[in-house]
Amino acid sequence: MPGMTSHQARQADSIRWLPAERLGQFSIDARMRPWLIGKGLLTQRLRDACGERFSLRLAEQWTGLLNPEHKSSLRTADQAGLFREVELCCGEQVWVFVQTVVPDSTLCVHPWLAELGDSSLGETLNELSGVERSSYEYAWLPADDRLAARALAAAEIKPAGLWGRRSRLELRDAPLLVQEVFLPATGRA
Repeated sequence: MPGMTSHQARQADSIRWLPAERLGQFSIDARMRPWLIGKGLLTQRLRDACGERFSLRLAEQWTGLLNPEHKSSLRTADQAGLFREVELCCGEQVWVFVQTVVPDSTLCVHPWLAELGDSSLGETLNELSGVERSSYEYAWLPADDRLAARALAAAEIKPAGLWGRRSRLELRDAPLLVQEVFLPATGRA
């Protein structure tokens, strides 16, 4: 991936993604916890919290190689895929950074996934039939983790790390991986 160091590549294997029932073992900021584990479509929850100040912007989109972690999470043998990164904002503050990984086999069946632009993937999928989501997994991502580093690229203040969650989606049996990273501004309108 662009900007990925060998240290970050090694570190990807050391991040432990945990099921929701294990979150109780960790100290999580009381304002962050509801955003991590809350029910309902995240985009809609952000719209409700921010009102007219909510925006979604496409940060970057590229094709690249899938690392072993992506392949394992997606349960695919694909070597490459589409990476789409969006920022969910309240005013000028990025609250959530989202990276979607779409393996080539899924993109062949659903090429429209590459054409979303500034549209919400979650809201788009919510309107379709044949979509299934796995349970969420959660992780504390150190600031130098490749996903956290991308989320913090434009941040003025860099915390020691960020909470993230991910889930595997099946769109009519075609997998994609959605990874959401919650920045310190989340929930602080």
